[in-house]
Amino acid sequence: MDELKDLNPDKKFISWQTLFLMALCTVIGLDDIMYNFQNQGMAVIFSWIVMVLFYVIPYSLMVGQLGSVFNKFNKEGGGLSSWVRGTDGEFLGYFTAWTYWAASIPYAVDSANEVIVDLGWALTGSEKFQDQIPNSLFALLTFVTFIVFIIVEHHFSNSMEFLSTIGGGLMVIMTILFVVLAFVGLAKSGGHMATTNFTWRDIFPKFDWHYFSTIAMLIYAMNGAELVAPYVTKMKKPQYDFPKAMIALAAMTAFLTIFGSFALGIYFNANHLPNDLKMNGAYYAFKMIGHQYGWGNFLLYFWAWTSFFFNCALLAVLLDAMTRMLISDTGSRYMPKFLRKKDKDGLPINGYILTVSLSSFIMILGIFLPNMNDIFNWLLNLNAIVSPGVTCWIFYSFMRIRKDSKKFPSKYVFIKNDKIAYAVGLTLLLVTAIATIMGITPQDVPEGSNIWWYELIINIVAVIVLIGLGAILPGIRHREIEYGIAFDKVQWISMIAIIMGSIIFGIYLGGLKHLSGRGIYIAVEGILSLLIVWLIGRRKPNLANGFKAEED
Repeated sequence: MDELKDLNPDKKFISWQTLFLMALCTVIGLDDIMYNFQNQGMAVIFSWIVMVLFYVIPYSLMVGQLGSVFNKFNKEGGGLSSWVRGTDGEFLGYFTAWTYWAASIPYAVDSANEVIVDLGWALTGSEKFQDQIPNSLFALLTFVTFIVFIIVEHHFSNSMEFLSTIGGGLMVIMTILFVVLAFVGLAKSGGHMATTNFTWRDIFPKFDWHYFSTIAMLIYAMNGAELVAPYVTKMKKPQYDFPKAMIALAAMTAFLTIFGSFALGIYFNANHLPNDLKMNGAYYAFKMIGHQYGWGNFLLYFWAWTSFFFNCALLAVLLDAMTRMLISDTGSRYMPKFLRKKDKDGLPINGYILTVSLSSFIMILGIFLPNMNDIFNWLLNLNAIVSPGVTCWIFYSFMRIRKDSKKFPSKYVFIKNDKIAYAVGLTLLLVTAIATIMGITPQDVPEGSNIWWYELIINIVAVIVLIGLGAILPGIRHREIEYGIAFDKVQWISMIAIIMGSIIFGIYLGGLKHLSGRGIYIAVEGILSLLIVWLIGRRKPNLANGFKAEED
């Protein structure tokens, strides 16, 4: 208890009920249930049960021990990168911070897209506006949204965090309300469901490639508990209270996902789902419930504005907080100085430029998809690749502390036997890694179609760029230390032009329907482009011709 007092001198303890509610807002919501319902139909009920029992519970309890261990060893707040840094040193800690940040890029783009979708529904009460927005305009509106919210967050950061908390709470309430109203409505209708001829056998999935390739989306929907890990040492009796909070989290997650999925089967025929269910399903559902209860479109508009304000706050926090975290958490050893440079207001302006640039890159990859709904679905698929991939670091860190538990003592321990605990961590690591790899398969489009191959290519390109850049930055920092600047103007312009040209040309090749072996051509031109960039970048820079942004 003395240790807890040292860590929490003001003696303001967090109750397990409070921690449970905090975790719930980060873990599950109606949209998460909707996404996976479209992927698996009523069989998702079986998947949710298995995931809650064998994934969410051990995952959450592992997070609790990690948060307890590393809050004792450093003052970094017990974040994911500090866990890896504490077990494997600075470089792996840096790379964890980078991958965590890189995973937030598709999430930020997706949030910006949702802001536009929410606003469209909030103003028109219909999905028809989506047919009037070409992909180019959708991408432009997304880009403008990024710029606006970087500016807004700078001036209203506290209000945005407040709105995020309120919006998250309202979303949980709306999810619970949806489940309750759906079952009351089912009783009122005499048991009528849109999913006809439903039997309990329908909840058991067909274990094929499609099913296993959608597991990553389930993991994406359920991760996030690591965000509350730093608070484990602020509990009065963490060894008792934290498990209570996590078990309550698992119980509520099970309730919302299992009954929420069944509730969706009440209003949507699971055997013939609309293709835009992921983007518009929540609106369709609240519209149907509102009409069933004689409330008109009230619930639809209430959901639209709730979702709009929440996504606005989420986007602002993502763009600012994630950039600041990356720049400050990686330090001067591996992060180039031009990215760490701050303006007179203390803002990492070049870091913002990098964030917006990579977000724009993601938008460019999806701009050639057929329509707005395809872009939305593809971004979700991309999130279901990168986000579970980052979750692997959690299980890796847990395995490391249990391999040498004497070096990493903790007030709260998940599974007292180190060997069993290590085996559980390894199992979840392998499951998550395999699901991440299989998740790279495109969803929501016909398998083997041109669009399917195109999405597969841009999935691979996006992951390589987002993760690969993190491996390159330490080399750039090394050049700064050696020469004073990393590259001169000619080098920067040439390398960026070649990379962008290669990406655009690769996308063009991917869209050629009748070009046999186009995957080989794309790989060859990509390798040649990287080789040319390497040859340009290895040359000593002209110190008299550097960009002002690289100056101290």
